[in-house]
Amino acid sequence: MSTEAGLSLEDGVRRLLLLMPRLVGRAKRTPVPDELTGCTLAPRHLSLLSILLFDGPMTVTELAGRLEVAPTTASLMVGDLSRQGVLNRDEDPADRRRTIVSITPDRRQAVDAWLARGAQAWSNALAPLTPAERRLVISTLEAYEQGTCEGPGC
Repeated sequence: MSTEAGLSLEDGVRRLLLLMPRLVGRAKRTPVPDELTGCTLAPRHLSLLSILLFDGPMTVTELAGRLEVAPTTASLMVGDLSRQGVLNRDEDPADRRRTIVSITPDRRQAVDAWLARGAQAWSNALAPLTPAERRLVISTLEAYEQGTCEGPGC
């Protein structure tokens, strides 16, 4: 039942139980651009590509930090996407020991077009909220993710 200030806990849970499968279904139905159809892309790759798209080229260590994974995990992901021709690994001119990772120029437009709709939808949804409300939305989704995680690797 609704309360004066919003939804009851039970009504909120019911609404989210209906909403979440629709969100996941829409995300899964987002067509992969023709330029990327031959690539094997997992959800973790989408996060990596999003970071590079929105924040620009960076080192594997920086990527690992943003992805909240170990540098070896980020390095494996970068290697996988590099072999598929999606990412470039270039020597850092300032420090030859470091490698700078970027989306290849011939795949950048396809990656941008593919991820732009989701980014725009999040931007539209979060724009009217205060910074504190945005933090609440994100921390709620993180708590849900943690609550659904079972077993090793979670």
